[in-house]
This record gives sequence, C-alpha cells and structure tokens, in this order.
Amino acid sequence: MVTTQPAGVPPRPTARTDPSSAPTSTGGAADRWRPFLLRWHFYAGILIGPFLLVAAITGTLYALIPQLDRAVYAHELTVDHVGTAELPMSEQVAAARRAHPEGTITSVTPAPRAGETTRVLLSAADVPAGRSRTVFVDPYTGDVRGALNTSGEWLPVRAWFDDLHRNLHLGDVGRNYSEIGASWLWVVALGGLALWIGHRRRTHKLRRLLTPDRNAPRRGRTLSWHGAVGVWIIIGLIGLSASGLSWSRYAGGHIGDLRSDMSWTERSVSTTAPSTLPTAPSVPPSSSPTAPTIGNDDFTRVYETARRAGLVAPMNITPPTERGSAWTVAENARGYPSHYDSIAVDPTTFAVTDRVDFAQWPLMAKLTKWAISAHMGLFGIINQIALVLLGIGLVSVIVRGYLMWWRRRPTRDDRHLPRAPRRGALGSLRPAEAVGVVVVAAILGWFLPWFGIPLALFVLVDTARGMIAVRRQPAAPEAAGTEVGR
Repeated sequence: MVTTQPAGVPPRPTARTDPSSAPTSTGGAADRWRPFLLRWHFYAGILIGPFLLVAAITGTLYALIPQLDRAVYAHELTVDHVGTAELPMSEQVAAARRAHPEGTITSVTPAPRAGETTRVLLSAADVPAGRSRTVFVDPYTGDVRGALNTSGEWLPVRAWFDDLHRNLHLGDVGRNYSEIGASWLWVVALGGLALWIGHRRRTHKLRRLLTPDRNAPRRGRTLSWHGAVGVWIIIGLIGLSASGLSWSRYAGGHIGDLRSDMSWTERSVSTTAPSTLPTAPSVPPSSSPTAPTIGNDDFTRVYETARRAGLVAPMNITPPTERGSAWTVAENARGYPSHYDSIAVDPTTFAVTDRVDFAQWPLMAKLTKWAISAHMGLFGIINQIALVLLGIGLVSVIVRGYLMWWRRRPTRDDRHLPRAPRRGALGSLRPAEAVGVVVVAAILGWFLPWFGIPLALFVLVDTARGMIAVRRQPAAPEAAGTEVGR
C-alpha cells in the first residue's frame, strides 16, 4: 500500500514493545525489506482477513458434504436390487421421458457402477438458470427413482454449499468476495513466510520454522503458532489460491486468455458430422425446428459405440443440438486415475468421427484439471481430510493474526485501536527496488483486478490518513516519504 509519512510526526506510543516490528540496524537486504513486508502483511491481513475467513469456513463445510449428499439422496442414486442385466440405454431414456416429458434432453450419464442409477438431464423452462432437472432411472427395471434440480452433476445439498462457498448465494456480486480471497491469499501467505523466516533468523531459531514456542510470553507464543502453522499449510494455500483464480470471474478470464495464447487449454472433439441426420420420429432433444430428430435406438447405439471405443464410466452422452452436428461422449472420472477421453459419433452411421484422449492434453491443461479437482475434494476421502485440515489451519492463522493485532493496543487507553507498523517503509528500499515493487503491483493489479482494486483503496485511505496527520501537526516538517504498505 502506498502511503505518505509526514516527517517529524512521532508514532503513537504504546505500553509494550512489539518485537516483530522493532527497527533493525544491520542494513542488509532483509532489513531493507522487512518494514515493507511488515506493513504490507499487516494491512492485507487486517483488511482481507474477513474474506479469507469466510472462504475458509465455507470451503471446509463444502469439503464435508459429499458423504452427506450421498446419504440424503440414497434413494435417487441407488437401486433396491441389482439385476442380472441392464436395459438398453434407449429404454432407460424413454422411461425418463415418459415420467418427465417436459424440456430438452441435454445429456445422459449411464449408471457408473452396479447398483447405481442412470441420470437423464433435462433443460426445462421451470428449472432455474444454471440448473438442470435430473431424472434418476433404475437401469435394470426402468423405474424412475425420482427427479432433482441439479447443478451439473452436483445434487441439491452439494450445489447449495457450492454456491455458498463460491458467491454466498448472492449471484455474480457475491463471486467478488471469493475472488478477493483467492487474489490475496497467496500474497498474504508468501509475505508471512518471508517475515517468519526473518524472525526466526533474528532470534537464532531458524531450525524451528515448523514448531511453535510453547514457553514464550503470551504474544510471542501466539506469534510462533501463527508462523509455524502458516508454514505447515502454505503449499496448500498457494494451491487453493491458484486453482480458485483459474475459474474466478475476472482473473479467470485473464488466465483463460493466457492459457489459450499458450495452447494450454483442454482438447475437445470436433462435432461436425460428415453425414446427414435421420428423420425418424422419436425422442426430440429440442423443440427447435432446426434441431435434429433422435431415433428410438440412437442412445443405445451411441453408448455401444463408446464402449467399443474403450471409454469407461462415468461418462456423459450428449445428443446433437443442430442438424449436421455429431453426438459426443466424454469420460468424466475426476478422481485418480483421471479419465477424460472423448469421442464424436456420427448420428447416421454411428461411427467415431473424432477422438481426443486425455493423454493428448497439454501438461498445463492436465495440471489445471487436477488442481481444480483437488480444490473440490474429488480425489477421495484423503483429499477431503486434507482440505478440512487446511481450512482449520487457515482459520487458526487468521484468528491468531487478529489476536496479535488486538494485543498491540495501548493498555492505558483501550479506546484506541492498535497502531499499524510505521510508515515510510518503501523509503527504506533502494530506488530500483521501490520502482520494481510499484511496477509489479501495477501488473498484478491489472491481471488480478480484485488484487488491484483493494490495493488502490488501501493506498487512498492510508494517504488520506497521512494528510490528516500533517494538518494536525502544523509545526512538523513538510518532507514526506512514500511506501507500499503491509
């Protein structure tokens, strides 16, 4: 944060000395950078902390949901008796359409395992935007086990918590909160790591980065727990920040453009079909006059083609949406091992017209997919436990950070809030270093808008406070220094 420090204006005295903010005199690079990092980390922690706290709590709750979700909707997800053979896919789809003739079929997910149901997803006028009506069909008997409004593959309970974590159920406006958190999390984490390493080096305890000081005074003990836990979880925090930004509203758009420019995007099949579509009446996927007509056995034939092509469950079958386009079948195994192979199927000959295997994806596209899956806890119970521990760790770090801040308040006049680290930190850097900080902050502010906007607000507010301090000290010299604050 950039601020102006009136020269000669003394800092407000406190009743205790804070060892973490005491000035140093050795003049090395660590001592030049420490005041800047301290003020930066302070302001980021105090002002962005609430966003991170809410994201940590809602994310931890989300990580606990999958088992609850499956228990709540056990009737829809499973069958009463496992049969000896499944009905043809077209008969399962026809059973769903008899029970729910409304809307358009957008995709079908065959039962991924024995004893589970087939899902037929419909786009209907009475379903909220961004949701589908999913009909659950017993693949052995054709009985419809129920219908739910889902968000993609997420059932209502999980979809509710997903929206809570993503946007607090406030729509696009609410998405800003999570993007602020993701934009600043890595900054706060890395700044805190640098400060903690410096603190341990100054106190000759560099080998104890990962362990707290249990016998230290109260604030020192809190600081040591704050720093040690932060080191334990920092890799996870950076991973959550990066993966969260990849599908954020504004930064995610810039990241998407960068991935496209670097050819780091996921590969997809061409849906252009070389033949014309049949006209036999059956299960229309759409009421549009330009939409194709699907034959009675088409779902069965496409499914059989996919299995002969080596695709494995879970997979999504998507019918063509217009004449001249092909069916697509895509694996959707998000856990480990991941399966994302996909094919396009000609609607007349039912031959494979295009294929893209997960092995053909660029490495960065694979890493992005895996990072997002890990962020969502899709790699199984170990992944979920790791996310819960990470969330608890982040909450504890934030709470201890606020506790340290509160304990810095003056003991003789508790009406005042604790003071911030001293101004003028940017002035302690060399000119080239200070210019580099400003340039990097500007670039990051453009690429990550919800990093740049709060930073600009911090600068304006702190500059205004500096100007007010100048007016209250008319006898003080007018020289001023600038800084990017913590």
